[in-house]
Amino acid sequence: MTKVIVGLGSCGIAAGGNKVYNKLAELQSTKVDFDLDKTSCIGMCYKEPLVEVVDDKGSYLYGEVDEKKAEAIVNSHVLGKEVITEWVVKTDLFETAEQEFIEGQVKIALRNCGYINPERIEEYEAKEGYSAMKKIANENIKQEDVIKIIIDSGIRGRGGGGFPTGLKWKFANQSISEEKYIICNADEGDPGAFMDRSILEGDPHSVIEGLIIGAYAIGASAGVIYCRAEYPLAIQRLNIAIQQAREKTYLGQSVFGIKDFNFDLYVKEGAGAFVCGEETALIASVEGERGMPRKRPPFPAASGLWKKPTNINNVETLANIPWIVLNGSKQFRKYGTEQSSGTKVFALTGKINRGGLVEVPMGISIRDVIFKLGGGIPHNRPFKAVQLGGPSGGCIPESLIDTPIDYDSVNATGAIMGSGGMVVMDENTCMVDMARFFLDFTAKESCGKCTFCRVGTKRMLEILDRIICGRGESGDIDKLLELGEQIKENSLCGLGQTAPNPVLTAIKYFRFEFEAHIIMKKCPALNCKPLITFEIDKTACTGCTLCAIACPVDAIKGNKKEAHVIKQSVCIHCGICVTKCNFSAITLDKLNPSTRHKCVI
Repeated sequence: MTKVIVGLGSCGIAAGGNKVYNKLAELQSTKVDFDLDKTSCIGMCYKEPLVEVVDDKGSYLYGEVDEKKAEAIVNSHVLGKEVITEWVVKTDLFETAEQEFIEGQVKIALRNCGYINPERIEEYEAKEGYSAMKKIANENIKQEDVIKIIIDSGIRGRGGGGFPTGLKWKFANQSISEEKYIICNADEGDPGAFMDRSILEGDPHSVIEGLIIGAYAIGASAGVIYCRAEYPLAIQRLNIAIQQAREKTYLGQSVFGIKDFNFDLYVKEGAGAFVCGEETALIASVEGERGMPRKRPPFPAASGLWKKPTNINNVETLANIPWIVLNGSKQFRKYGTEQSSGTKVFALTGKINRGGLVEVPMGISIRDVIFKLGGGIPHNRPFKAVQLGGPSGGCIPESLIDTPIDYDSVNATGAIMGSGGMVVMDENTCMVDMARFFLDFTAKESCGKCTFCRVGTKRMLEILDRIICGRGESGDIDKLLELGEQIKENSLCGLGQTAPNPVLTAIKYFRFEFEAHIIMKKCPALNCKPLITFEIDKTACTGCTLCAIACPVDAIKGNKKEAHVIKQSVCIHCGICVTKCNFSAITLDKLNPSTRHKCVI
């Protein structure tokens, strides 16, 4: 029987997936008998809603499906056996326009996302789910041997710092205590990165199995999945998966028949504070305290939750663990580089044609991710920079676009791998405004414990606000650099230590834009409205008066059918006149590139 599957991850639902599912359910009950099911995000977010049809010939994934298209797919494909090829975005039977997006990926962490119903444990098991833990139990693999597999795989934490996962497990294992904990950090504070949420929504059992394996390796008896409350679908599916695992006795007493291995876990809903991505702040929040970092040492591996040895890994890291144990560390090392093995999930967003989730081997170049998988910049505009590593990451310019994506190479640019946020920018992006945008986020998310982070980020933000408004002063760039370095060196946790990165890397690679804002009072990207001068070309103006009528401050003067003028002292730089002019008569005073060499502070 033909099967029709609708993508109902958060991205699919936001794009109208539920309406499509309801329409298909209606057609199923009135027109034809077919199996209707749901899955989660497959990563092709730019083509949502997605509907997959599986018939006796193969699988066909249809993109940008609405209710009308859903009915057409049922009539043509399900009933008439005629594939609507121009709507198909993925199939093994013929090439599609999205071929590069698909072929450039290697899926390990995302191996099941979009391919199983996340609310059915049987479908996870059919994809070798829980086979890794069964292998450990059946072959009596010792704790130390499991840790060795993880160490040999070379996997590093996918949540930001990139600390070797196996070593983290080893330290927790060596801590002597009758009570130990393991925590999954699913509090995805990075607004540009949604891969953790997608894994939780699309394959929650992989994270649970990773937690069980980690708990066995370090000797933990209890676990916590710390997930922000703003992700209700992820929490709902996690709780369903945990209950199913309990019913299968994969959680509870003598897990998988291993004597003295008792392990259970629960979901702790967090408030979504960015600082709780830091281990000690997360632990404080789980304990019911305000999420604020604590001094280290002692490290969580020695004294963590309730002052007991605790291991913390993020969602993507844990999703890799069952695959590594089942397939071996050598197989994992086939992907990536010597120092950065395996694959990494990135959330492509910004000025990109194919926005969504991609999982690629470490070592791939930034260029390949953006232009092959991501399909390049809309309207073929020039690539300017990419913000890598989330709000506290750094920007990498076009001159470094061939940088391989691995921990060491990315860190060398001044950016960080972070949780995998990748915001692409084109020529219309103002790098001063970009730096201000990300710093504004980290300043607001500061817990306030450190003076350098609490006060320093605010002072940097005030300087950037002045620069963008045309009130920048000589010496502002030096002040930003000095403040940024002080914050990095003296902050207690990773949030403060990386908060200045967007500003420091923007100055490093785009100093001219800061100088243009300060000295010439111009925004080269024509983005900062206070620094844009609107003028009317008298030879093009027909005197239609549309711009004058629309101007909210009555800054445009002129007689009907005669060229108008803009009174600059009154103009508030709103740009409404540009949108109303039908003759392209209103121009923007663009900075002459030849003045670049004159801007030196």
